[in-house]
Amino acid sequence: MSELVILGVIITLVVLFFNREWIKNRFFPDQQKNYTIDDQFNSDKREREKEIDRLLSKMGKNGVNDLSEKDRKRLDELSKM
Repeated sequence: MSELVILGVIITLVVLFFNREWIKNRFFPDQQKNYTIDDQFNSDKREREKEIDRLLSKMGKNGVNDLSEKDRKRLDELSKM
């Protein structure tokens, strides 16, 4: 009888192992798949705004002169979007 229990446990573990991707997708779906186009656009826009705010706060009292060349280019790119 104990051999049957052990065999049942082993078979269950093997089945779960080979179906782990399905189980993961079924019970823990990827959050990005549920995004609509509008949600993705708004998320990207918020990220751009955060980066612009970070660059503007870096500018301080001296304005654009406080930014490095790389930061100036990035701020220019972001302002054109």
